[in-house]
Amino acid sequence: MNSHSILFSTLVFLTSCTQKPDIQTTTLEAKAQQVNSIIPKDFVQYWYSGKAELNSYDLKQSRYGQIRNGEAVMVFVTEDFSKSKQVKLDFPEGAINDAVSVLKLNFMKKFKTGIYDYAVMQSVFTPVDLKSFPHTLKTTFSSQDWCGHVFSQLNLEKDGSYRMTDFSYFESEGDTEKKLKNSLLEEEIWNRIRINPESIPTGELNLIPTQSFARLQHKDIKPSAARVSLNKNSESSSEVIIEY
Repeated sequence: MNSHSILFSTLVFLTSCTQKPDIQTTTLEAKAQQVNSIIPKDFVQYWYSGKAELNSYDLKQSRYGQIRNGEAVMVFVTEDFSKSKQVKLDFPEGAINDAVSVLKLNFMKKFKTGIYDYAVMQSVFTPVDLKSFPHTLKTTFSSQDWCGHVFSQLNLEKDGSYRMTDFSYFESEGDTEKKLKNSLLEEEIWNRIRINPESIPTGELNLIPTQSFARLQHKDIKPSAARVSLNKNSESSSEVIIEY
């Protein structure tokens, strides 16, 4: 059984991460109203300050049967997202009925295998109002190395399934499109930790593994049986454990 854990006692550095940092499209009060006042005020003050949360890690990445050293950076920031197009809204003030507030994660990893480099990036767009929007709307993944690159994307469809498009330089993976039964996405757990750790389903459930794992291992992406648990280690540290 494969298992890993996600620790979320982190050091945080705040920095600006907006296209127009000196233009506020909505006020703090309006944003709080937009998420139906379900989100606590301290959450709104933290996540709608026009800044991003940065987390930097030393990376240990398994590749080609060895552990490789590298670096990983996680960038979390709230954005106005289009429900219909599933892209960041350039002018959210003119698309009120189409806008949904999401917490975006950009998860970047860089590491070396022998003489050449890998650059891997995962983006995850999870609505802040999980009561009205209980599922992540979109994820994207890309990997570049000296052999070539691959790209895949998951989009939440109206029927609740995920539409997956996959592009690869490998013949067997090719350019494909398929549907996945709606399940919790492993990569969205990072966002749920910050939105509300209690929203993470626990126990026996179907979980869609991260696209980075599937692509680097050349495995088919599909919902897999898993056990998820949330353990509180101390007043300042908790742990999510996932066992496939």
